[in-house]
Amino acid sequence: MPPKQEPREKEPREVAAFAVPPPPLVPAEAEEGREAKDFAEEPSKERERPPERPSSPGKRNGNGNGNGSAKGQVAEHAATAPLESLSLRDDPIPSVPPPPAAGPWRSYKEILAKLSQRVLEAQRPIRILQALRWESAVEEQFLRGKQRDLPKVTYASDLGFDADAKIAELEEILRDAERELGKNDRLGQILRQTAAEYRDVVRMLKSRGKRDFYKLSRVLYGSPKDKLPDGQTSVRDMGIVLYDVLTAIGGEKLGPPERREITAEMAAMELNARFDRFFGSAAIRVQVDDSILADAAAGSDYVKIRSGATFSTRDIDILEAHEGWVHVATNLNGQAQPVARWLGKGPPRTTAVQEGLAALVEIFTFRSSPRRAKKLNDRILAVDKAEDGASFLDVFEWYRTEGYEEDECFQNARRVFRGGLLEGGGPFTKDACYCKGIVLNYAFMRAAIQQDKAALIPFLFVGKVAHEDVPVLYAHVTDGIVKPPPYLPPLFDDMNGLAIWMCYSSFFSRLGATAIAEHYSKVMAL
Repeated sequence: MPPKQEPREKEPREVAAFAVPPPPLVPAEAEEGREAKDFAEEPSKERERPPERPSSPGKRNGNGNGNGSAKGQVAEHAATAPLESLSLRDDPIPSVPPPPAAGPWRSYKEILAKLSQRVLEAQRPIRILQALRWESAVEEQFLRGKQRDLPKVTYASDLGFDADAKIAELEEILRDAERELGKNDRLGQILRQTAAEYRDVVRMLKSRGKRDFYKLSRVLYGSPKDKLPDGQTSVRDMGIVLYDVLTAIGGEKLGPPERREITAEMAAMELNARFDRFFGSAAIRVQVDDSILADAAAGSDYVKIRSGATFSTRDIDILEAHEGWVHVATNLNGQAQPVARWLGKGPPRTTAVQEGLAALVEIFTFRSSPRRAKKLNDRILAVDKAEDGASFLDVFEWYRTEGYEEDECFQNARRVFRGGLLEGGGPFTKDACYCKGIVLNYAFMRAAIQQDKAALIPFLFVGKVAHEDVPVLYAHVTDGIVKPPPYLPPLFDDMNGLAIWMCYSSFFSRLGATAIAEHYSKVMAL
């Protein structure tokens, strides 16, 4: 990889500082490498041509269908990094798949890019949050009724597309991807998982207001009852521990309350200026909008600010990092991919990484606060309560007891019950992803640094990814299928600071359980 160059003004930063070694040989390829070496060193006066590979390359790609189709063979031979199968020796040229019966030959990249574009086109009209939106009259009616009755919510029957036709379209893409790439192609597996989730999202949206909505939401986004990779701790367990810790750190103990005097219009102007400096020539629009639920929301190349919302200086700093450096940046990084184009859009499987990264960047840059962290953590507990039967009224009242303003109570409860069962037992589980994502992203980064694989960390920002995607995508930089992310939060440009932060964070957490901590507790008690 060429040496890192200083970025020009208003040009995306490069991540070329991370040398990209070729991916290791898989066992089947290692065996083929040994066979080639033995053949090259054979002391024969007249070499015989080695036997041709079988038409069904099941070992390499797992298709195993034996149909010998030109498309399948092209995809299967190229699915593993093609440079690995080449030798600098003067060996005979290996056998190649025959040309297709009709039409031009297509490379693996072409096949993957075409399928990726089909996934993008298929998901384009699917707008999850728009389909789950509540009209403003719902809140007005609820508040006029003194919060005694459940909100009266109806959803538009028209999703903006034919749901059954969309499901059929995505299932056709799944069949074509399996046929053309094979079952075991690693990039093909990611693409197929993405298409399958969009299909299930459509099924979920068809079930708004019904119990099946919750069942599909739990499959797609998970549940507070899910276990972390240790197999013991649940997301809910983590949320309760954090609840106790964050409740004990009252914001008023750390400084005066932050004044929220910045209007939505002023916030948009400030963020436009900051994003212009960060993204350079990429035009990012920050605009005021009266239709969004949250204070801010990021799109492909824009950020929306809720009309009527007010912000503090810390809020603007958080929006810059959360919405800009993470959500918009990963959108643009994914859109910049020449082949793996699906990375520009985020199916549910990428939500925990995305939201966890955004919140973690807030923490790493000291932009977050106990109140902000508690707000994100309370979402886990609200989803958990609703899963266990708490109604909209119960969750609204719980938020009130936690010190939230009345309009915040409604907005927070609405996030949990949109699309689900207002009487309880069937929430929209997406909000359980935030703190789960913080923990898992931190663990991923720490493991990468400890195992001398820090070069993987920037690829969390290469687009919308799940953790298991990252090593696969990184391995395909050398063959040009994946481009390194051009936009990275500043702290990931040079990860020395991040590495030492993690080292001392782990060290201090262990130190805190010793007699040293007890000593200072006694000192402070005097």
